[in-house]
Amino acid sequence: MIRIAKTENGLVRGIEAADPRITAFKGVPFAAPPVGENRWRAPQPCEDWEGIRDAYRFAPISVQDRPGMGTDIYCREWHVDPDIAMGEDCLYLNIWTGAKSADEKQPVLVWFFGGGLQWGYPAEMEFDGERLARRGVVVVSVNYRINVFGFLAHPQITAEQPDAPANFGNLDQQAGLKWVVRNIAAFGGDPANITIAGQSAGGGSVLSQIACPANQGLFQKAMVMSGMIRSPYGEGGIGTPEPLASAEKNGEDFFAFLGVESLEEARKLDAFEILHKYSEYARDHRRMFTVLDGRFCVGEPLKLIAEGNCVDVPIMAGNTADEFPNFLQADSEEALRQKAEAAFGEEKAREFLAFDEARRAEQPGLYAKVSGIECTAKSLFGEKKRRGSTNDYYYYRFDTDIPGWDHPGTFHSVDLWFFFETLAKCWRPFVGRHYDLARQMCNYWVNFIKTGNPNGPDADGTPMPEWLPYTDETPCDMVFGRDGAAPVTEKETPFMEFLIDMTGKRLKV
Repeated sequence: MIRIAKTENGLVRGIEAADPRITAFKGVPFAAPPVGENRWRAPQPCEDWEGIRDAYRFAPISVQDRPGMGTDIYCREWHVDPDIAMGEDCLYLNIWTGAKSADEKQPVLVWFFGGGLQWGYPAEMEFDGERLARRGVVVVSVNYRINVFGFLAHPQITAEQPDAPANFGNLDQQAGLKWVVRNIAAFGGDPANITIAGQSAGGGSVLSQIACPANQGLFQKAMVMSGMIRSPYGEGGIGTPEPLASAEKNGEDFFAFLGVESLEEARKLDAFEILHKYSEYARDHRRMFTVLDGRFCVGEPLKLIAEGNCVDVPIMAGNTADEFPNFLQADSEEALRQKAEAAFGEEKAREFLAFDEARRAEQPGLYAKVSGIECTAKSLFGEKKRRGSTNDYYYYRFDTDIPGWDHPGTFHSVDLWFFFETLAKCWRPFVGRHYDLARQMCNYWVNFIKTGNPNGPDADGTPMPEWLPYTDETPCDMVFGRDGAAPVTEKETPFMEFLIDMTGKRLKV
């Protein structure tokens, strides 16, 4: 086993995981602390150290609202430790490897956590990389700055550093990825076989990294879990980048709220004072997210990816069955017609209303309930193939029973327990079929990370159900359900085809 590895800045010593055949390196620095003059700057090079640095514990999480203080589902699920270490010095990553020597060239997963770009951290217990490492993957989770520390824009910042005026959290992700390319061979990984992946805002971050022109050659595959959050019924969506000028105005308003007149003053304030004021500010103002800065983010990521103006790689994407449903709400036929015309225009509204399925209410007053994430993924994949892409694109839907007194359904993020095969860390009373499903999902995921094709044998050597790439002509939904993985290969219904097409038009594809 590799217990000591040489990075570009010095030696690090890892610790055996629960399975001693796996070594975990936690809290490995990949950039200088983003404090003082480095606050609201692109990540700077890490300093060298002497001797061997112990990498036994996760580094402090990014500055954010204290986790574990609420009663919401995520505080029950994994934000369970209100005493977790937190600080502005947070640019560290974590590595799980089962390699015995540095020359094994195992495939690499680089993971970006979710949390709306406002919360979240790699130390969340569902992200334990051990089960993937046991399957021959080197797993890396990258921390990055979030909320006001990661996504503030301000005219003074733009003037001072025009080459990196915003998107510091995304630049942290990129810096971590570049560190992996330069260093992962020392941990038994293959820098020429890297998959980037993330869920929710982490999935949106993957889209941003795919669409960044500077990332050519840094990774070979991508996985976007619950990250293509758009709707067939309206423009925009979660993750749509904001114009720089608008974000700068938001930054000016925040500085006024903070009581400072200059960037220099703001950089001298205590980080937790800034966080406290940002939490107050966000009650009545826009939060801060990825910005169209013309440097890292040069356009709407989904549009750039559809057009091929991106790092063009195989993509796996999908959603849970219950998250972020889209629908038209109306209490009469006339109201439904008006809503449809507002969504699609008069001509397309008539087509929409002609579908019997569009009149089947999931519950009183809600019509044509659909997953906008599913529609977005399928419209994107179809457009990629129509434009001649030779890559394969795989779509999944997570739709199994989730036990627990709260009867949560397949809520946003619950599939993370399954893809990472970390169900045993969860409080929910999962039973055998859930563990069987998690094993299959983790297998498919690892196969995609290794080769770009999710298919292969199960743990007992029997082939898993075949997962075909999604195309308009031969659609395939891999459904992870109560009875295990099951591909659905029927043609989309005319109604679903209509909504997929409308979603594509919303993306201006």
